[in-house]
Amino acid sequence: MPDIIKIMSAGAVKVMVVALAAEFERDSGMKLDLHFGTAGAQGDKVKAGEATDLIMISESGIAALDKAGLLKAGSIRDLASTVTGVIVRDGAPKPDISTPAAFKQALLDAPSVAWTDPKAGGSGGIMFAALIEKLGIADAINAKAVLCKGGFDVATTIAEGRAAFGTTLISEALPVKGLAILGPLPGDLNFKNMYTAAIHAGSAKTQGAQAFLDFLTGPATRPRWTAAGMEPAF
Repeated sequence: MPDIIKIMSAGAVKVMVVALAAEFERDSGMKLDLHFGTAGAQGDKVKAGEATDLIMISESGIAALDKAGLLKAGSIRDLASTVTGVIVRDGAPKPDISTPAAFKQALLDAPSVAWTDPKAGGSGGIMFAALIEKLGIADAINAKAVLCKGGFDVATTIAEGRAAFGTTLISEALPVKGLAILGPLPGDLNFKNMYTAAIHAGSAKTQGAQAFLDFLTGPATRPRWTAAGMEPAF
């Protein structure tokens, strides 16, 4: 029976993890047990004692786990960064988001706005909640909020017409059909987040976890990370 390696990952890198996991399993003969969620939720599970072999969440989340002594020394590796983008349904009017002022007005004009519920632990949702406070429009935007479970949920909510305007990581929007990506957040509102991997200190399958991590970050995968809306860090 092949080794089964448990992977816990943030949704931001899901498209690459799923694609490369299938190839890794085929080439290595090992099996991967994939679990996806928001970066915050995944980190909280590991802090609470959930066992895993490899965890891939935000850079800050990995740093917190490392500080808590939950990661194998020397195993931390940056994967890729992605930026928050603005999305509408394909075919819908495309508001101007070219400047922070234009983006603020587009938010105020939108009949509904979707983003990840900050309570779900998603990096993008936490950032957006702080952003609308910074812009001084939190009350107005919260009054028409469509809060989602994660970035993929934001993207499908927009594509299915359940909200008119949304923000999520571009890497989570690209795989969803029926969307128009207007671009990244403009000017000093731009938000880039690094996603990082590490092997759990309690893993009994460190060789397999390391092998998959090496596979994910092999030079041949760089163009694929880029095509998936991410900037590889290796």
